[in-house]
Amino acid sequence: MTRDDGEAVEVRRDENDEPIQFVWHKRLYLVRAVLSHWVESTPWWSSPTTSGMPADIGEREFWRLRAVAGASETEGVYELCFDWSAGRWSVRRADPEEGAT
Repeated sequence: MTRDDGEAVEVRRDENDEPIQFVWHKRLYLVRAVLSHWVESTPWWSSPTTSGMPADIGEREFWRLRAVAGASETEGVYELCFDWSAGRWSVRRADPEEGAT
C-alpha cells in the first residue's frame, strides 16, 4: 500500500460527477466501482494565522474506488482526494494488490 506522494492526478468524471478514470504516474486507470464517497472539512481551530483568523477552512472530497490499470486485469483499491482550496486531485492511498483477480 502507498500513501499520498503529492503527485497531481488527472481525473475524468461522468455526468453524475463520479470518477470514471484517472491518470497517475503516466498510467490510465479505469474505475470499475465506487466503494465510498465522503467530504471532510478542515476544523477552523486547526489552522490559525497571525491575524487570529483561520488560514484554510477547506473541504476535501474523497472517493474510494476499485480500478484497473490500462489493459491489466488486476484490480486495486485507490483513494482519490479533491482539495477544493487547492483545486487539484491527488491519490491519498493506493493498494494495487487489494481485490486482485
